Amino acid sequence: MPQYFGQLHTNEQPWSTLGAVQTIQQDERHVLFKCGDPCLKISVLAPNLIRVRMTPSGEFLPRRSWAVAQADEEWAAVPFEVRETADAVEIKTQQLRVLVHRNPCRLECFDESGQPLAQDAETAMGWRSGAIAGWKRIETDEHFYGFGEPTGLLDQRSKVRTNWTTDALDYGILTDSMYQAIPFFIALRPGVGYGIFFNTTFWSQFDLGAKQPGIWQMETQGSELDYYIIYGPEPAKIIATYTQLTGRMPMPPRWSLGYQQCRWSYESQEVIRKLAHEFRQRRIPCDVIYLDIDYMNGYRIFTWSPKRFAHPKEFIQDLKQDGFKVVPISEPGVKYDPEADYQTFDEGIQNDYFIRKSNGQLFHGYVWPDKAVFPDFIRPEVRDWWGNWQKSLTDVGVAGFWNDMNEPALDDRPFGDPGNKISFPLDAEQGPAGEKTNHAETHNLYGLMMAQASYQGVEKSRPTERSFFLTRAGFAGIQRWSAVWTGDNQSLWEHLEMSIPMLCNLGLSGVAFVGADIGGFAGNATAELFARWMQLGMLYPLMRGHSALSTAQHEPWTFGDKVEKICREYIELRYQLLPYIYSLFWQAATTGAPILRPLLYHFPNDPKTFTLGDQVMLGSSLLAAPIYRPGIEHRVVYLPEGCWYDWWSGERFEGQTHILAHAPLERMPLYVRGGSIIPMASVTQYVDERPLDQLRLRMWMGTGEFTLYEDDGHSFEYKTGASCTTTYRISTEGERTIVDIGAREGQFSPAARETIMELVGVGEHRFVDDGTARQLTFST
Repeated sequence: MPQYFGQLHTNEQPWSTLGAVQTIQQDERHVLFKCGDPCLKISVLAPNLIRVRMTPSGEFLPRRSWAVAQADEEWAAVPFEVRETADAVEIKTQQLRVLVHRNPCRLECFDESGQPLAQDAETAMGWRSGAIAGWKRIETDEHFYGFGEPTGLLDQRSKVRTNWTTDALDYGILTDSMYQAIPFFIALRPGVGYGIFFNTTFWSQFDLGAKQPGIWQMETQGSELDYYIIYGPEPAKIIATYTQLTGRMPMPPRWSLGYQQCRWSYESQEVIRKLAHEFRQRRIPCDVIYLDIDYMNGYRIFTWSPKRFAHPKEFIQDLKQDGFKVVPISEPGVKYDPEADYQTFDEGIQNDYFIRKSNGQLFHGYVWPDKAVFPDFIRPEVRDWWGNWQKSLTDVGVAGFWNDMNEPALDDRPFGDPGNKISFPLDAEQGPAGEKTNHAETHNLYGLMMAQASYQGVEKSRPTERSFFLTRAGFAGIQRWSAVWTGDNQSLWEHLEMSIPMLCNLGLSGVAFVGADIGGFAGNATAELFARWMQLGMLYPLMRGHSALSTAQHEPWTFGDKVEKICREYIELRYQLLPYIYSLFWQAATTGAPILRPLLYHFPNDPKTFTLGDQVMLGSSLLAAPIYRPGIEHRVVYLPEGCWYDWWSGERFEGQTHILAHAPLERMPLYVRGGSIIPMASVTQYVDERPLDQLRLRMWMGTGEFTLYEDDGHSFEYKTGASCTTTYRISTEGERTIVDIGAREGQFSPAARETIMELVGVGEHRFVDDGTARQLTFST
């Protein structure tokens, strides 16, 4: 055996591992360590970011077109020092120190104070037939977050998380593979935090100490070990760097932040007209109504049912006049229809856009239209073709697309027959000319690339108006193209509870625009469950109610007057909070910050927050403690350090402390941090019902600030400067509270409006806001 090989024996085939470093090469950005044929390359991309690559063959793979948004050479060069000793090579930036031991070759990382992070285990990196892996130490009190949308608890320590997009029907707390495959996580302990992005699209897996206590492992079926280490130490800094690497979300249309109503299925124009009438008559705000698969003609994508939706353009225009946007479902399975005049299928066949088996035979599976074929979205010309076909729907007036079944989800026989879920053959050829690969490498990309096709196609056909996109499946970077929901959940209290850590972990995975189906998709919600879910759902970045075909109706008024009143109150609160929420979306678009946040995001040095998955923060100011069990009217709430106020009563609490909150059915415990400034609007029935003619800024005593972001809410002009910000600061001097309002900055000028500065429990000042700086004083 050559001298650079060692072996790690497991219950399976043994791993070959790196031996001694034999030569070292350095340039402006990289340090290359040769261990015989195998090589280790460390690239310094930023003071807190390094890329680690190991290849057993000595040849590194070329960059892929679908790779991270920011390539190595696109990072500004940063200075680093390299110092060699007999035993190790030290690479030092302003924030990180990386020690590469010579024999055997392995890494140790330290922050400025010498605290260890992302330390290789004694066995550091290895490979065997069809797999390559790395092992690192789990530090004492270290916790793990992110991984896309893991089920179960917030902290994933001692879990195994597999990255393989899967139609996770009937998922539960023990489900592993989910719809989203995002091989990224954050490791956190008091004072130290780092992120790992495992840069592989092949099947991969993290073992967070399940098999070997004290060791976490990353493994992929690719041929190269490629990962990024992002130093924090706080989650906000880690996510900012990670989203610089993988991309950030664009600003969505403001109407997409309103309440959205969906069901499988509102089966006809007449049913939807009645639904829209109910919302307006009952004065329950709503902005979006979805169309599920029954709007299509025989489930053929890009068609309309001639019976159920005979006049779609007129129908959508009528809804638009009443303040509703229409979003149809879009699925990748194209009906195999050679005998009919179905142009989408015919064009796809003519241009060879559909996936074929390795023997050249057209691949097919079964979805809603029965036998179906599937576009190869990895190819840019296929994405363009799909995006152009969407014009047939946007020309009618749809406001966005709901991309579903794109893991992909399909069966080996017609739906309704006992069958098996299948995927494309792993050896099926995919990708553009010059970059041909197979489905083993691109499976995890299928939903991501469909979302990209959808976004870019509408951007081309409707270049002046923002649209809304929602996807079930995705990969790292999905936030650039689409919002995400957590798929087919169930009308169970456990799923209400589980939505909190799932959505928080999505946010910690760089995906900020997220939601779960309010009320649960499968099964029948009770009135109590629906009320409690609507209270929590008011905080979801994506606020959508959704239910399945076989269930009872789940509209807010179907559970009786009491629950209808509760739903109305919380949806109205959502609309009042939209100036605050829209500013949080701006934070997400510019820094990658999640909108819905676990408490550890703002209190990363408080160990009590590390496993706290049943409370959540909306931005930095609002803390909610939802009720997630039936019959409960009191619950324990943890308030971290600082001063906190009860949103409803104004009662003041001093953290760090636990309190017992009273929570009758009509109240979700909700608290606001001292020094918070929350901009609020009047209630409207839909987002664009009327201009914002009055802005109320509610403030709570303490020290703090908030920056209000504004633009026109619907165009892309914000990208060229047509936006503005106003920063508000609050402080206390003796018995006076001082509020400083900064001058409005930016090229966008909001309509004239009255501004009300309300210091809760003290008083208010009113003035016409002309954008100039001013200072207000409250006697307290």
